[in-house]
Amino acid sequence: MKRWTVTPVALLATSLVLVGCATTATQYVPDQEYRLTILHTNDNHGRFWQNRRGEYGMSARMTLVERIRMEVEEQGGSVLLLSGGDINTGIPESDLLDAEPDFKGMTMLRYDAMALGNHEFDNSREVLMKQAEWADFPFLSANIFLKGSNKTLFPAYQMFEVQGNRIAVVGFTTEDTQKIGNPEFISDLEFKTPVEVAETLIPKLNKKADLVVAVTHMGHYNNGAYGGNAPGDVTLARAVSGIDVIVGGHSQVPLFKPDVQNNTLIVQAHEWGKYVGRLDLVVKNGDIVSYDYKLIPVNLKDKVKDDAGNSTYVLQEAEIAQDLGMLAMLSPFQKQGGAALGTVIGQSDGLFVGDRSVVRNQPTNLGVLIAKAQMVKTKADVGVMNSGGIRADMAAGEITYKDVLTVQPFANILTYVDFSGKELAEYLTVSVNMAAGSGAFAQITGAEIRVANGQVTSMTVAGKAIDMTQTYRIAVNSYMASGGDGYPKISDHANFVNTGFVDADMLVEYIQNNSPLSISDFAPGSSVERM
Repeated sequence: MKRWTVTPVALLATSLVLVGCATTATQYVPDQEYRLTILHTNDNHGRFWQNRRGEYGMSARMTLVERIRMEVEEQGGSVLLLSGGDINTGIPESDLLDAEPDFKGMTMLRYDAMALGNHEFDNSREVLMKQAEWADFPFLSANIFLKGSNKTLFPAYQMFEVQGNRIAVVGFTTEDTQKIGNPEFISDLEFKTPVEVAETLIPKLNKKADLVVAVTHMGHYNNGAYGGNAPGDVTLARAVSGIDVIVGGHSQVPLFKPDVQNNTLIVQAHEWGKYVGRLDLVVKNGDIVSYDYKLIPVNLKDKVKDDAGNSTYVLQEAEIAQDLGMLAMLSPFQKQGGAALGTVIGQSDGLFVGDRSVVRNQPTNLGVLIAKAQMVKTKADVGVMNSGGIRADMAAGEITYKDVLTVQPFANILTYVDFSGKELAEYLTVSVNMAAGSGAFAQITGAEIRVANGQVTSMTVAGKAIDMTQTYRIAVNSYMASGGDGYPKISDHANFVNTGFVDADMLVEYIQNNSPLSISDFAPGSSVERM
């Protein structure tokens, strides 16, 4: 049986003008059924290597993707491999190497296209362009423009021909990048609203293509309830007709079945390469007539207990072997990144206390440092840190990347919520009453709280009593936000925002920007006073 070919039509100019496209004449055979499989990942965040339990990693992903390619092609179908972006920022072995192993791994995996994520702008433009060279596939975004022009930073879309079927893959990036990105690296860019751009672009693509696939980094929010985030995929699908499939990212949610909105199939594959999404389409006369979908776990394991109460990790599905070629390519990067953990990032004039016996029983300067770093990164009014997430002291003198990872080893993500004053007061009341001696014991900065006999008697933020009608921003880690350590679950709050920044990276950045650190600046003071 003849195998399909996926042929990219000449890369389009970096503007919304449609040039270099395939002919508009129909190329497929009328009434014939064609099979196209879209494989996808998103929010890799530096996870090119498997974790300590052998989960995910590009080597196992390579084996899985090649196995599916072979299966699909033997059945006469074809595969497109797409990414919803955010390759950068998450693991120091990757971060310290500008995500070179990740992009070279994606090239080896033969990705066809990628949406630009907001974290692609965590580095300088020079680094971004270097990453584009490492990637043998296009970065796409139709709504990122050079200021004062109609030119996009990268191509808006890419045309592919799949045995006579013309597939337009168009990229969109969250407009929130404008407010959460580093101004130093995006000051010459304009992030237009994706819906505004799509309203003009998608009808033009519908005239040129048989199928339109949007690869996005905007987020999936149930029923379009995006709250404090910029509008996401559901809003795009509802507002703009003519998009057949949206392959998403940014919100880092696993969609185990497509969310169908306005005849658009919306999919997303969680994060870190934990899953490879597989969308099998049957296409006839330029329309999707049927589909099947699955998120395939990449060596994910569930924690189970035996009869004696001992915990072990069990594979969810059959183990996927690591591809030896990918492993050989990535291994030197893993070693090089590990060696770079000794890099000095700053220094301090005294001990930051994180010893378990102390930090779980009283406020410490290290607790204040971490909570303050969270506040600064998110422009929050209050920062709260669970003491169980602080695992060691940080000694006086030089501070290395490895020191920070020893203090915060869990790779939790920095999150925040815009609360009403009433909600903030309720959250802080729960926080200050977390039991001493437990990992839940709260390290708080930005608020001053007085407690007598377990009851809060006063509560101020920045020296002023909390106004129950005003809005306040609180920064916490993702573990706490999801209800960890008994904290109120706020990850489903309408104003919840997952920044994508790993807690240790955030602390490294703060130390670098404020070194040398003086422990006197982080004294716990009277944040919480108990009578």
